[in-house]
Amino acid sequence: MASKNKRKLKLLKGEKFMYGLLICLILAIPMFNVYTSSLLSETNNELEKLKNNIEKQELTNQSLSMQIDELASLENIEKIAEEYGLSYINDNIKIVSAEGE
Repeated sequence: MASKNKRKLKLLKGEKFMYGLLICLILAIPMFNVYTSSLLSETNNELEKLKNNIEKQELTNQSLSMQIDELASLENIEKIAEEYGLSYINDNIKIVSAEGE
């Protein structure tokens, strides 16, 4: 029978470092992937909330704009003038508009 020499394989310091780094990367990459996915999901949720808030505000702005138009209508002005005993003289009305509109 031939006796087999059992030699223990010794790793160099650089090899130990490389194997350790490889194991760390194998563990860290999936954890980093899950972390970034959760951040992306959270950001998307916040974006949807902001979009909903913007839509609600736009509807409110449209409603308020309609109310302004209704209150500024000629019929409404005449009605309020009559309630306070004022007369409507077309020559006294000046139209003022902002520049750029």
